[in-house]
Amino acid sequence: MWLYSIILFAVSLPFLIISISIYKGNTDLIHDYHQTKVADKAAYGKAFGKAMLIISASLLLSGIVGLFGNSEIVSKISVAVLLFGILMGVICIILVQKKYNKGIF
Repeated sequence: MWLYSIILFAVSLPFLIISISIYKGNTDLIHDYHQTKVADKAAYGKAFGKAMLIISASLLLSGIVGLFGNSEIVSKISVAVLLFGILMGVICIILVQKKYNKGIF
């Protein structure tokens, strides 16, 4: 599980950096066609950054859970945390897109 945790920590860092950057207003990191109808880019960036932060946090939390051992139950809990966090993050991104862009695309 050490390798699993290291990989998740390594992946969560870029997600964290990108989410903070988007939260601070760098919406250029989001593809243009996802922003065609966005009027308030500052609020959109904050909301999108928060949603990405959920994904980053789930990666980090799943990696931390993975450090508790090599048992099957720890593995299942770690993967469940990862999947739940990614699902919640994607749902939040979809909601942000619907609110600010009036649709997903």
